[in-house]
Amino acid sequence: MKKLLAMIMALAFAGVGADAAVDIQEVESPMGIKAWLVEDHTIPFVAIEILFRGGTSIEPEDKQGGTYLMTGLLEEGAGEFDAAEFQRHQETLAASFGFDSSKEAVSISAKFLTENRDESVELLRIALQEPRFDEEPLERVRAQVLAIIADQSKDPDDIAGDQFNELFFRDHPYGKSREGTAESVSALTRNDMVRIHERALSVEHAVIGAAGDITPEELGALLDNLLGGLPASGAPLPDAPEITLDGGVTVVDFPTPQSVAQFGHEGLLRDDPDFLAAYLLNEIFGGSGMTSRIFTAVRKERGLTYGAYAYLAAFRDLGMVLGYVASANETMAEAMEVVRNEWRKIATEGITQEELDAAKKYL
Repeated sequence: MKKLLAMIMALAFAGVGADAAVDIQEVESPMGIKAWLVEDHTIPFVAIEILFRGGTSIEPEDKQGGTYLMTGLLEEGAGEFDAAEFQRHQETLAASFGFDSSKEAVSISAKFLTENRDESVELLRIALQEPRFDEEPLERVRAQVLAIIADQSKDPDDIAGDQFNELFFRDHPYGKSREGTAESVSALTRNDMVRIHERALSVEHAVIGAAGDITPEELGALLDNLLGGLPASGAPLPDAPEITLDGGVTVVDFPTPQSVAQFGHEGLLRDDPDFLAAYLLNEIFGGSGMTSRIFTAVRKERGLTYGAYAYLAAFRDLGMVLGYVASANETMAEAMEVVRNEWRKIATEGITQEELDAAKKYL
């Protein structure tokens, strides 16, 4: 939720100075739907972000990839409009809709002009409440997903990531690919799409942020219209994963001249009092700049890679510290040992005041 709020503020106030105050209002609609609003009438449009908690983690175990496929079909025809008609209406309104899914959420992004607000919201409403799941777009989008799965099966980054997730999460839903497998996606039917839609999009699981040319009262009415026809409750969210992995190295043989490695362990939740300190520490160790310790040690000093980095990832009830490095096959062992040494050094020796000041300034 904090990440969503940051996205909303960045969207509405990209040009505002760092010292400017941002007024974030909590809104509750007549039906009790809650949202955050950054109200700004100097711009003639509204942006809305909706996350339906659960995502691929709440899809039936035997329907893997169903949420990803269903999400891809939400703009492929709804209500009285087939896929082509839906796209034409969206373009005519100059509205922008985005639909995506992750292991923890189905996400909806919408931007529309104030003058076209009612028509744009109605088009988005039928996409969310009345998707058609017609045969032609179902087969077309299914073919696109199968092509993605085929590409991932030949991509070292995806292979390493899937292996890491399987080892780290075991049988928990987080360990499964959001796209599913070729077998599971091929078996999905239109009836599956309908059932998964009912599980994945519910008022209970909606987290909402809005910014732009709209009042709290107008936003409340908009949300009741946009979401009021969805199921009140959705599928239960999964329990926290039980992490049993205690270290080690797993190698997946794959014929490629360059190897990739993904590494990590448990980290901190976003509401942990030490999360921001950990965020700063990771910026120094393996963050986004080109002066991080592992980037310097692995690339600048030894020329073993084009890139090495680490980051903090936070699920709803699990924090993780994750990292990545790529190197030629014959130097991968050395590159990973350098990463381990830097990892140990920062744990035992800490950081310098100069590094801390630089990381704060960069961020």
